[in-house]
Amino acid sequence: MLSNSFLPRLTAISLVCLAGLAAAQEQTLNLYSARHYQTDEALYANFSKATGIRINRVDADDAGILARLKAEGASSAADVILLVDAARLGKADIDGLFRPIKSAQLEALIPAALHAKAGPEGVTWFGFSTRARVVVYDKSRVKKTDVDSYEALGEPKNKGLLCTRSGSHPYNLSLFSAVNEHLGDAKTEAWLKGLVSNMARAPKGGDTDQIKGVASGECGVALTNSYYLARLMRSAAPEDKAIMAKIDVVFPNQQSWGTHVNLAGAGVARHSKNLANAVKFMEYLASPGAQNYFAEGNNEWPAVIGLKLNNPALQAMAGNGFKAENMAASVLANNQTKVQQMLDRVGYK
Repeated sequence: MLSNSFLPRLTAISLVCLAGLAAAQEQTLNLYSARHYQTDEALYANFSKATGIRINRVDADDAGILARLKAEGASSAADVILLVDAARLGKADIDGLFRPIKSAQLEALIPAALHAKAGPEGVTWFGFSTRARVVVYDKSRVKKTDVDSYEALGEPKNKGLLCTRSGSHPYNLSLFSAVNEHLGDAKTEAWLKGLVSNMARAPKGGDTDQIKGVASGECGVALTNSYYLARLMRSAAPEDKAIMAKIDVVFPNQQSWGTHVNLAGAGVARHSKNLANAVKFMEYLASPGAQNYFAEGNNEWPAVIGLKLNNPALQAMAGNGFKAENMAASVLANNQTKVQQMLDRVGYK
């Protein structure tokens, strides 16, 4: 028979054992994410609610994520790597940071152009949302036909009109790398020099700042990702409505190679210790609920084809669709070093 003095000790030991068992059974996922959109919080919360898997998140920009993964090596805790630039996805793939996976569900839902096949061992990364690099212009000062291609932005007719963010920002660097693939080195460098000559002011700020610059009259034309424009289009704020009344948008190069489209995508980390949870999260990102959340929450186009969207800004912006450029992320990654050198030579800050 147990003594009364022994029972409290036994109960304490039992509680410790139960706590240890619960900790061992807790499902987790370590996500290294370059997405910095507040609306994504609900996206992650919905996954945890549906699966019981808790997400531990490390947030940084694309370059910071890649640098951390390289530094951590085989000891990295990352399970899923989520990046917001095709070139960086391509670079991570080239550097062997992804673990190829096989998922019939993902391969059936995500178009082949938006995932990277690694041969018989599987796919290294999948794109889950896209955004176009569009041109906005002051419709009282600029004709649409003068800015309906990326090349036109570097022509003398747009002298003193152009505003952009830093040329070295991933959004611009990927666009310039795509243009380099189309035009070749000499013509691309001449074009970049033309962009610098046409600047209304030195590059600064983010994409929303470029849109506001056009509306204020500081600029006549600017580059922006489509989701920044869609945010303003959906806003009820009087100041945002005033901005939209002064500008218009064009999807460049509809008569040639198509508008440059970048993407957000993810892959399983090479040294993931939670492979099953990582694949489950990736498959969740391709689900109708998550795909619609990309559209509703951050005004991005879903990667999965055929979903009915309920985003009036995306529908108004693109109408019945647009011709999109088709270029492998590896090409963008491979062109970036020489394009950055061009930017340095022509003085594009």
